[in-house]
Amino acid sequence: MALSRDFSLSLALLAAPAPAYAADVTLVGLIGTKAIVVINGGRPRTIAVGQKTPEGVVLTGTEKDAADFEIDGKKRTLRMGQAYSAPVGTGKQSVVLSSDSRGHFVVMGSINGGSVQFMVDTGATLIAMPASEARRLGLNYQQGQRIQMHTANGVAIAFRVKLDTVKIGDIVVNSVDAVVADDDAMGITLLGMSFLNRMEMKRDGPTMTLTKRY
Repeated sequence: MALSRDFSLSLALLAAPAPAYAADVTLVGLIGTKAIVVINGGRPRTIAVGQKTPEGVVLTGTEKDAADFEIDGKKRTLRMGQAYSAPVGTGKQSVVLSSDSRGHFVVMGSINGGSVQFMVDTGATLIAMPASEARRLGLNYQQGQRIQMHTANGVAIAFRVKLDTVKIGDIVVNSVDAVVADDDAMGITLLGMSFLNRMEMKRDGPTMTLTKRY
């Protein structure tokens, strides 16, 4: 599995669970008491405090790096780059991601209940993480199958493991194959195909919708 990519990322995007009929809202910028948002994958637009969009999203206040909204009648606080994601109306678990300035899809999620920053990588066969991240999560990765993998710094020793749960937004997947590399130069955990192949993936410009298939 080749990991020869530039993992220097300028923006970390978060995804939150969604209720039954809220809009998909991403906070992409702040200008004083105004917020720049992307709603339902559309073009960025600027809304002022008290303004209500046609989708029913109301900006109720702004902070230094966050904004308060009313979405689907409920108060939500989004930080810069954070997305509030709605299901697609099929009853399936779904999340909408927005790309950063480099075109990468970066999202906060969790592994076995521990918070993790992922980068979507369809070129990675498995979820791949550096050893430092595995240790932080308390994974006994060295008990896994010892293998070799190719990284940007050459061949590294790695361990194949099974993750109990991987969660992105309201999507939860159990028993997911992963690999832990002793080479910490990779820097970020890759959300590879051992997770993504259980999803329907729909790319629409700067947004990507993941919907759990099984």
